Amino acid sequence: MRKYGWEGFKDLILRNPAVVDQDPHVDAGDENTERGNWSSKRDYILSMIGYAVGLGNIWRFPYLAYKNGGGAFLIPYFTMLVVTGIPLFFLESAFGQFCSQGPVNVWRAVPILQGVGIGMMLVTLIVSIYYNVIIAYSLYYMFASMQFPLPWSSCPNRTDTNCSDTPIVYCNLSGVLMANWTQDSNTCNASDIITTAVQSPSEYYWDNVALQRSSGLSETGPIVWHLALCLLLSSIIVAAALIKGIKSSGKVVYFTATFPYVVIVILLIRGVTLEGAKDGIEFYIGGKSNLTKLAEAQVWKDAATQTFYSLSIGWGGLMTLASYNNFHNNVFKDSFVVTLTNAGTSVFAGFAIFSILGHMAHVYKIPVEEVVKEGFGLAFIAYPGALAKLPISPLWSILFFFMLLTVGLDSQFAGIEVLVTCLLDAFPKAFKSKRALLTIATCSALYLLGLPCVTTAGIYWVTLIDQFVASWVLLLLVLFELIGLSYIYGGNRFIEDIEMMIGKKSFGFWLWWRACWFFISPCIILVILGWSIATFVPPTYGKVDYPSWGLALGGCTTAFVLIWFPVVAIYKLIKAKGSPWERLKTLCSPSEKWHPFLDIHRGERYSTDRCIQEKGRKNQLEVNVISSSWL
Repeated sequence: MRKYGWEGFKDLILRNPAVVDQDPHVDAGDENTERGNWSSKRDYILSMIGYAVGLGNIWRFPYLAYKNGGGAFLIPYFTMLVVTGIPLFFLESAFGQFCSQGPVNVWRAVPILQGVGIGMMLVTLIVSIYYNVIIAYSLYYMFASMQFPLPWSSCPNRTDTNCSDTPIVYCNLSGVLMANWTQDSNTCNASDIITTAVQSPSEYYWDNVALQRSSGLSETGPIVWHLALCLLLSSIIVAAALIKGIKSSGKVVYFTATFPYVVIVILLIRGVTLEGAKDGIEFYIGGKSNLTKLAEAQVWKDAATQTFYSLSIGWGGLMTLASYNNFHNNVFKDSFVVTLTNAGTSVFAGFAIFSILGHMAHVYKIPVEEVVKEGFGLAFIAYPGALAKLPISPLWSILFFFMLLTVGLDSQFAGIEVLVTCLLDAFPKAFKSKRALLTIATCSALYLLGLPCVTTAGIYWVTLIDQFVASWVLLLLVLFELIGLSYIYGGNRFIEDIEMMIGKKSFGFWLWWRACWFFISPCIILVILGWSIATFVPPTYGKVDYPSWGLALGGCTTAFVLIWFPVVAIYKLIKAKGSPWERLKTLCSPSEKWHPFLDIHRGERYSTDRCIQEKGRKNQLEVNVISSSWL
C-alpha cells in the first residue's frame, strides 16, 4: 500500500522503485501503460477548454468587437472560426492523438520538419515565462483587493503626482491659466480650453505601486519583491497541480476551467443592474453595430488573428493534451465542442466587461470609448477602476482577479505539460521514473527565468516577449505544419490515419477539410503573415519606446525560435545516407518510428511486416517527395 505524508511525497518525487509499487502517472485501467491516459473524457475536455480559453478571451476579444463594428464583428469572427479555427484545431489534435507523442516527436511523420516541433516547444517555453508573471500580477491584485476601500479607489495624499479622478481643465484667459474658471462664473471659448492628461487612481496604482515601473527597459532597477513572492506562489501552485501529470491536473481543471464561468455570470448579473450598463453593451455589440466596417480588410485580419491565437494553435499544447487520449477517441467531435465553447466564452465575457465599463463611463460622465482599453490596460487599470466604484467593491474585485488567476493557470498547466512531455518523449529512460522531479525542476527554472520580468522594468520585458515571440512567429509555425502534413506527408494519407481512429467517413465528409487544409487555411495564414510583417512597427509600452538593443534582443529571440527549422533539416541531411536526392526523399517520408504508439492499433497499414516491405520497396523504387496526392 502506498504511503502518504513526507515519506510518500519523497518517494513520489524520487521514484524509489522499492517503495512505490505503481507508477503514479499511470492507472491500472489506462490503455497506454507507458505514457498513461486521461482518467476520463471529462478531464480531457475541461483541460482543452481551460487551455484554449485564455486571457485573450477576457481582455482582447471584447475590445476588438467594440473597435471593429460591434455585433457586425461576429460575422468575420465566426467565418474565420469555420475556415481556419476549427480545421486547424482538428488537425493538430488528430496529429497528436494518432501517434501519442508531443510536438517534437510527431514530426517522425516528416523528419525534415522536426525543427517546427522544436520551434513550438521553444515558443511555449518563452511564453510560459511571462504567462507565469501575469498570473503573479493576478495574485497580487487579488490579495490587494482584501481591504476596504480598495487601494486604487482614490489618489494618494501627495502633491508630486498628476493623479486625478477627472481630467484637469484650464482656461487660457489673457495668457493666464485658470483651473477653476467654471466656478468663477467665467465663460471660456473652446479654443482657449486646455486639457491636461492625468493618471486615474487605478493607473497610478498599477504603475507606481504594483509594478513600481521604471522609465524604460534600460533602467532595469531592483526586483519588486511582492511580485517575486507572488511569482513564487504561482510556480508552486502550478508544480503542485502537475505533480502527477495529467492525473492531477485533470482533476484540478474541474474547478479552474469551470469557475471562470461562474464569475462571469455573477459579474454580468451585477453589471446589467447598474446605471449606464446599457450604454456599454450598446457600444460592445448592441444597436450601435456598424455593418460598413465589414468592407474594411483590417476587420477581417483582426477576426482571423483573434480566432487563431485564442484557440492556442501552433503552441504544441493541442498535440500534447490530445496525445494522452485513447486511440479511438472521437477527436472530431471534441474539436467542435472546445472551439465553439471558446468562441461563446469570448462573446459572453464581453457583456460582463462592457456592462461595468458602461457604468464607469456613466459615473465619470464621459463617453464609453474613453474608458475602453485592451490587454493590461483593461485587466489592471480600466476594470479595477470600474469595480472600485461599486458597493462592496472588494468582493467584486476578488472575484474578478480570482477569475483571471484560474484562466491563467489553465493555460500555464498546458504550457508546462508541453515542456515536460517533450523531454519525456525525447529521453524516456532517463525521465520516465522521475516525472514529478522533472515537473518541479521545470517550474523552478521558469521561476528563475521570470525574475527579470518582476523588476521595475519587468513590464517592458513582458511586452517585448509578447510582441516578438507570441505573434507572427506562430503563423509561420502553423504554415510549415500545414505544408508538411498536406503536401509532403500527404493529405489522403493523413485522412486515412484519422479514419483509423474515428472510423471510415465518406468522400463528401472530407471534402471540406481537404479544402481548408490544402488551400483555404494556408492562403489566409499567408495573407495575415505577409500583412503582419509588412505592417510591423517596433513595439512600445504606452508612450515609452524601446532602446535599439532591446529591439535587437527581441529579434534575436525570434531568430532563436526559427533557426531550428534549417538547423535540424541540415543536420538530418548530413546524417542521412545516400545521394543528396535520396537523403531528401528519405527525410520527406515517414520514419520507421512513425505509427500508432501501441501495436494493437497499428493494423495492416503500420504492421511490422508492412514496414519491412515498404523499407525494401524504397530501396528499389523512386518515391515522390510529394506523397499521397490530394487528388
